[in-house]
Amino acid sequence: MNIRVTSEHFPFLEAFSSETRIKIIEMLNEKPRNIKDMAAELSLSSAMITKHIQKLEEAGIVGTESLSGARGRQKICRLIQDSVTLQFTSPAVADRSGYSVSIPVGQYTRYQVNPTCGLASESGLIGMMDDPRYFADPEHVKAKHLWFGSGYVEYSIPNYLVGDQAIKSLSVTLEICSEAPGYNEDWPSDITFYINDSELGTWTCPGDYGHALGVFTPGWWTFGTQHGLLKTVMLRAEGTFLDGIRLSDMTAKQLNIRKGDDIRLRIECSSSSEHPGGISLFGSGFGNYNQDIDIHVLYE
Repeated sequence: MNIRVTSEHFPFLEAFSSETRIKIIEMLNEKPRNIKDMAAELSLSSAMITKHIQKLEEAGIVGTESLSGARGRQKICRLIQDSVTLQFTSPAVADRSGYSVSIPVGQYTRYQVNPTCGLASESGLIGMMDDPRYFADPEHVKAKHLWFGSGYVEYSIPNYLVGDQAIKSLSVTLEICSEAPGYNEDWPSDITFYINDSELGTWTCPGDYGHALGVFTPGWWTFGTQHGLLKTVMLRAEGTFLDGIRLSDMTAKQLNIRKGDDIRLRIECSSSSEHPGGISLFGSGFGNYNQDIDIHVLYE
């Protein structure tokens, strides 16, 4: 997840201004906890912990749900972010030679998928679950959520280059996680990103998230997976980075994308990888982030 250091994101940045909230994050990093237990461990009132949790919820750092237990209903809190990169300068401001597009998750141009698999729009399932044939259904372009146990989906990124322009950087931001039957938050998956058949790198997703409800996931959805993690893959002159951490040495110059060239993004989980845990993708109207696959291209 990338956050620009601007007044627009003040609620997120403010979340880190309290030592108590930092301690809460450290506690939730160990395991999900309820309000009462955190209050006891930090020697604070439940009301005070609730206020801090509200701040962390507003920032999109913590998710909560109410569960029934032996001691009545409890608010269970858990982290919904695994990493965040702060951007102090905006590429769009520093260099306006670029463009951005948002690609719906259902608007793939090629695919090869294996069960468990399926597609869903905001209003219902598209075709039958665990039947790859429905990935060819014309309705697939309306999908806001898709998943598969192994295989890939590929998207066509518009190429607006003219003259002798060449891509200087390309970033892809999307909500993604593993795909387990039902869901399993301890279900690692090796997910590989490609541009034009050139491998950018592989990231191992920790799990498939379904314990806490997705912020934007519709109420009719009762099939397990609820949300993913917001990840940004950036191809730059120095290499390829995932949330600011080096993923590989692949550079924009090596791809040498020019006017008229295809730009194809492939997201793949190979059945032969060490962790063949599948892929779940979330678009607007599903998951914790109301967005599709956001692409930003800078050129020179």
